[in-house]
Amino acid sequence: MNGNTVKPAYSSASIAMHWLMFLLLAGVYICIELHEVYPKGSDPREALKKWHFTLGLSVFALVWLRLVFRLAHKTPAIVPPPPPWQSLLAKVVHVALYALMIGMPIGGWLMLSAAGKPVPFWGLELPALISENEATAKWIKNIHETVGEVGLYLIGLHTLAALYHHYVQKDDTLVRMLPPRR
Repeated sequence: MNGNTVKPAYSSASIAMHWLMFLLLAGVYICIELHEVYPKGSDPREALKKWHFTLGLSVFALVWLRLVFRLAHKTPAIVPPPPPWQSLLAKVVHVALYALMIGMPIGGWLMLSAAGKPVPFWGLELPALISENEATAKWIKNIHETVGEVGLYLIGLHTLAALYHHYVQKDDTLVRMLPPRR
């Protein structure tokens, strides 16, 4: 490529949504990990749990906008193109990440509903999705925690793959999702 060639990149809106999702997901995980530092029933612990729920539901609200935007806009090609197996693996990981961003907030909402607890969302209290049932709440909580741990590994894999593409394969996978330099 010569210096005048425009390299394919995501739109500014796609880039902004990607990094906003990253910040929200980081906040979700940080809040739930930090809440363990404080004693049960303490104000800081309860505040961190409330922020965990609020940020998680924010992910749920924004993922739909991101999905619509992704379906409406073509994904820019990677230069140079990766092998087909890497492209397939990337698609699988992206589908799993979207499933995480949709499924985990629903799971949290169901868990709080079944536990008979309020579902906070930016000063609002969302309605319960299911009736109160302690056994169901515990069952959903176990699934939610397990999937949350798997999600952390998925996010790590996504990050490592971007760094691998940038530093080892030396393609433009990572720079396509960075804000343009001025």
